[in-house]
Amino acid sequence: MKITVEATIHADIETVWMAWNTPEDIVKWNAASDDWHTVSAEVDLREGGQQRARMEAKDGSMGFDFVGTYVQIIPHELIEYVLEDGREVIVLFSAIDGQVKVVETFDAEHENSQEMQRAGWQAILDNFAAYVEAKNKN
Repeated sequence: MKITVEATIHADIETVWMAWNTPEDIVKWNAASDDWHTVSAEVDLREGGQQRARMEAKDGSMGFDFVGTYVQIIPHELIEYVLEDGREVIVLFSAIDGQVKVVETFDAEHENSQEMQRAGWQAILDNFAAYVEAKNKN
């Protein structure tokens, strides 16, 4: 089953694209809740390249690596990658009137409920939107 989350960000496409793909930015927004954080990120933004993020609970109780291999990249429009477990993720970027709509569709995994997965990915996307909008004001 595929799950889709989306957000509209009040910023230009270049700002959104850079924040999505820059490791120094990713570690600032990539968390689903306040008790988690991303401690490191790497991006090799090319087809066949990989993205990596190490996500950990702030209390140190658990963590995991999130790794995907890029399949298709259309700058400022689309990023498609495949996770290590074979699940596909597609991220669409649509610039409209000084805003950018980001739509992220991913294959659900089987360990957690679809509602939990949707909520977690939406929370991360919402953090991304808030981060970019705050950064854009400065």
